[in-house]
Amino acid sequence: MAIRQIRLLDDEILRKKSKVVESVDDEIRQILYDMADTMYNTENGGGLAAPQVGILKRLVVIDMGQGLIKLVNPKIIKKEGKQKVIEGCLSIPNTFGKLIRPAKVTVQALNENGEEIIVTGTGGLAKCFCHEIDHLDGVLFTDLIVD
Repeated sequence: MAIRQIRLLDDEILRKKSKVVESVDDEIRQILYDMADTMYNTENGGGLAAPQVGILKRLVVIDMGQGLIKLVNPKIIKKEGKQKVIEGCLSIPNTFGKLIRPAKVTVQALNENGEEIIVTGTGGLAKCFCHEIDHLDGVLFTDLIVD
């Protein structure tokens, strides 16, 4: 495992759309492990998307206190309710904003073994799923601030 450099706001890679992962292999698993290591070794890290470490692949890691979740090709398949949240981002240090996010989301993805999984999150986990999946499409939370 290795700690990778987190890309910051002025890095154009954060605005690009990530590519679908065709096969979950040892290289993809290594990237996921490195991303988790980077997230755990960065203050206030609850999630990390591959573009944030310079990789344009649809990969996300999240740990909001319920254990590490590794997602390959995640997509939100269901949204319920609304919540007003305050978000920040490891790629935009010391910046926060208020957003409206779904109160509950269901995500379909592959796990690190290439098996399809469906995970549901509410509250902070729902917010994190949305935030990290947005990164895969070049969307930053600052694009969605409501006030």
